[in-house]
Amino acid sequence: MKRSLRLGVSAAVLAVLAPLAACGGGDSSPSPSSRDDLGDRATLDLAIASAVVAPKEEVATYAVGDAQGYFAEEKLDVDVINTDGSVAAVQAVASGSADITPADAGAILAAREKGVPVRAIGGLVRNWPWRMAVRPDSEIKTPDDLKGKKIGVISLASGSAIYARAYADDAGLDAAEDIELLPVGVGAQALSALQDGRVDVLALFTQAYTTIENTGATFRYLPNSDAFDGIRSLTFAVTERTLKEKKDVLTRYLRASYKALLFSAVNPEAAMRYGYKVFPRLLTGKKADDRIGDDSKSLDAWIRTAVPAAGEPASFKDWGAISDAEWNKTAAYTKAAGQITKDVEVAELWDDSLLRDANDFDSAAVIQKAKATK
Repeated sequence: MKRSLRLGVSAAVLAVLAPLAACGGGDSSPSPSSRDDLGDRATLDLAIASAVVAPKEEVATYAVGDAQGYFAEEKLDVDVINTDGSVAAVQAVASGSADITPADAGAILAAREKGVPVRAIGGLVRNWPWRMAVRPDSEIKTPDDLKGKKIGVISLASGSAIYARAYADDAGLDAAEDIELLPVGVGAQALSALQDGRVDVLALFTQAYTTIENTGATFRYLPNSDAFDGIRSLTFAVTERTLKEKKDVLTRYLRASYKALLFSAVNPEAAMRYGYKVFPRLLTGKKADDRIGDDSKSLDAWIRTAVPAAGEPASFKDWGAISDAEWNKTAAYTKAAGQITKDVEVAELWDDSLLRDANDFDSAAVIQKAKATK
């Protein structure tokens, strides 16, 4: 069942939610030898951290999980709500409007610092998704050339604005003085702003660029330094209370989602067709065959941010794992961006106790089915 609920967020709401803290999770559940020993049928509400459905996590994890029967195998009914971004998605989880969300790690860290009782329980996007792009004929060749330039970001409150400032700082510039950020959105409006010269550079995520490139536009990308390696993005988060009360249900959800992601990595086109089936509005009134080529490229661009950067799908393992070093680097990035003001105790934020059982599935069978699906 799919629902769409646009949720906003306010600091006041987060402050009210802070006293809701409950006990954290304990040891992981016993690893099931088969799906026959699952608990009762359960329902989970999933908050997507974007206001519109697109070829990204909602297709690669939810639509495929639904259409391939991975949720059914886990005795799960999963409902979807859309929110106005990661902060709103975390708010939805904290308020009880949703049980789980794949939200930006920075939003999870910020909520935790405000006293909101959220815990991260599994990674999703593991490879840094943000890039700086210029026109092919631009005079901007290196990060140093950004001084005095206008950078187009999705919005001034978005992750792209945080990235743009961090990129300038990493280049030795003063983000407050040496660059100007202008909101340009995504898609055609972002491309227009770059082509018209209203901005000199765009700061968008990989999949957004692929969607624009599908129209025939071309970009030249500036390099990201090693400073951005290991910073995590979308991460599954729940409240401490939900983690305590629904450990088995959450494990089953993560397992189904990671199976769906593996299927999608093997066969993005089949995954996209499932996306059309589950979310017909993705077609925008067009035929699937007219959209499948471009949409599959966009979905594949997102998938590449969520699976290991090297190796073939048969070698993918440790789904959802995030090391302490990655958490510390993510926290340092979030602190430098001003989203948080204090150092983070990883043990208070991160609970990986569900991941052993969430990885308990037959990868070879998923791969075989994905290869056989048209």
